[in-house]
Amino acid sequence: MEYFKLLDKVSMQYERKLPFVMFALPDSEELSVMVQNDDTLHTTVDYQDQCFVFAPFDYHEKAICIPADHSEVYETTLIKESIDQKQVIIEEDPGVRDNYIELVEKTIKVILLGKAKKIVNSRSKLFSLKSFDLLGMIHRLMNLYPTAFRYIWYHPMTGLWCGASPEVLVKTEGQSFSTMALAGTQNYVENKNPKWSDKEVEEHQIVIDAISDRLQKVTSVLRISKTYNRQAASVVHLCADITGILKRGKANLPNITSSLHPTPAVCGRPQSIAKEFILANEDYDREYYTGFLGPVCEKKTCSNLFVNLRCMKIDEKKVTLFVGGGITLASKPLDEWLETQNKLVTMLQVMQPML
Repeated sequence: MEYFKLLDKVSMQYERKLPFVMFALPDSEELSVMVQNDDTLHTTVDYQDQCFVFAPFDYHEKAICIPADHSEVYETTLIKESIDQKQVIIEEDPGVRDNYIELVEKTIKVILLGKAKKIVNSRSKLFSLKSFDLLGMIHRLMNLYPTAFRYIWYHPMTGLWCGASPEVLVKTEGQSFSTMALAGTQNYVENKNPKWSDKEVEEHQIVIDAISDRLQKVTSVLRISKTYNRQAASVVHLCADITGILKRGKANLPNITSSLHPTPAVCGRPQSIAKEFILANEDYDREYYTGFLGPVCEKKTCSNLFVNLRCMKIDEKKVTLFVGGGITLASKPLDEWLETQNKLVTMLQVMQPML
């Protein structure tokens, strides 16, 4: 279907308050759209059918999904356009800053006691909208961040979400799989190699080790690439690619998603202690932020699942953005606060004309 006609169809679906998802894989101009036929809330635990899954941070083996056999499925090619980016000034709320710094300090004390090596703190920030333009938001999102996994998801039970994630949870093709260890964040400066601190290098190694340990149970072959710099829009991360072969009898998405989610990049290590601390100490519900999402092929033959980072939840009067950072013994609370401020700018560019 032609691009603008498909946008109109998505807009009509939203006006009727019926579920839909539009997405594009990294470095792809091909857009896929699923518009569900009614407002039923579908879920999956076995990932047997072709669908798009949408799982929360606090995931317990069941994900919301939009199934292909209850939807109309379309593909189109993105019309590329250069998007104007204007500087977005984010005012600092001293109270919010002090609360976040206090959370980081509390987290460091837990790590100092030897209970964890890393815990990921996060926060949300609400912005008011002067207007809301769904089609404008879609067009900006898809064009601003071509190297990320871009999506727009709507269900009346979850609300409207969109994001541009740089982090793969897992890609599968038969028994082959790939994932990544992602950590550390710096502002991207063209033609300049970032200088990573000992804290950032340590944080990344914790992520590599944790993912490797978890995958031992379900893999027969495991390969880890050298660490490299991975650009994601206006920031850059440390990254290592992890690939391999799943063990026979364990080559299914329920097993591998349970092994990987939540990743140490969005939760921490050990996973159980980090998650317990997050749920008890963050003063808000992450909902689908740092959950996972993406398309699953029929009979689990393939999947492209991503961690739900660089995302936001929107209604027609306000938008909620979510940001966070990994805390280790070497973390400096004020630096961690500033990192979250920088991360807000990335997704706020999508909404800039509506602020």
